[in-house]
Amino acid sequence: MASAVRQCARKARAVPLLAVAAALILPLIAASPAWADFRVCNATQNLVGVGIGYRAKAGWITEGWWHIEASSCKTLIEGPLSSRFYYLYAEDAERGGRWEGPISMCVAEKEFKIAGVNDCVARGFQRAGFQEYDTGEQSSWMVQLTDKPATGDDDKTAAGKTVNETKP
Repeated sequence: MASAVRQCARKARAVPLLAVAAALILPLIAASPAWADFRVCNATQNLVGVGIGYRAKAGWITEGWWHIEASSCKTLIEGPLSSRFYYLYAEDAERGGRWEGPISMCVAEKEFKIAGVNDCVARGFQRAGFQEYDTGEQSSWMVQLTDKPATGDDDKTAAGKTVNETKP
């Protein structure tokens, strides 16, 4: 009986220690930043090059190229998203297909970060059609690039590609 009383007393002392440990650790966990970013996943079997456009305090910015291997993802913007709208353009590096949209922005042959979206060609850049994504002011967003499902119809608007967007 005395042994059971000692064991019960040890357990009673352990409970306040756990409460103190939790009180010290929980604020650290709560203070850590939540997962937030703009990611692009390549669900194809080919290497893809990706460019992104967004509105910054100083104006429009386009940047790229992120090379995303087959069946993998890459973070293009780290941390909570600061804009509601983001614009994406991607090319299949092996088969030449594109994921594009109606919004014209500037790109370059090599790695780039371009301020402004006007007079692309006059400034030595190319013009590409970007697809708009309304993130709804979410702190993170993911776009998945996939091969277009075989439907038999000849839809050239996305050059044989489709884009799936995922909300967190």
